[in-house]
Amino acid sequence: MENSEMTYTHEINDGIAFFRLEGSLLAEVDRTNIKNDFTAYLDKDVNKFLIDLSNLRHINSTGLGIFITLYTKVRGKGGEMVICNPSQNISNLLTITKLNSVFSIVDSEREGLARLQVI
Repeated sequence: MENSEMTYTHEINDGIAFFRLEGSLLAEVDRTNIKNDFTAYLDKDVNKFLIDLSNLRHINSTGLGIFITLYTKVRGKGGEMVICNPSQNISNLLTITKLNSVFSIVDSEREGLARLQVI
C-alpha cells in the first residue's frame, strides 16, 4: 500500500511563498499544518503563494477543501495563489469539480512565478 501521507516544504523567495507538496493530500491533519504555515506567512504580510503539485500523487475532497480554504484566506488578505504542475489526474479532478475556473493553474513553476510577479 502506498504511503497515504502528505509532506511539504515551504520557503519564501522574492516575496513569494513556495509550497511543494508530496504524497497524498487526504487527511484533516494535513489541513491544520499547511493552514497554520499559510497563516504565518500572511501574518508577515506575504500574500503571494505558489503551490507546486508535481509530486502530489492523490487528492480527495478533503484535499480540495484545503485548497479552497487556503485560497479564501489568501484572497481575504488581498493576495494571490497559483497552483503549478498538477498531474493529469489532479488536473482532471480540478476540471470535473470546476475548480479550474476558481484557481489560477499553470503548467510550470516559471509560469506561476511570472503570473505572481505581474500582480
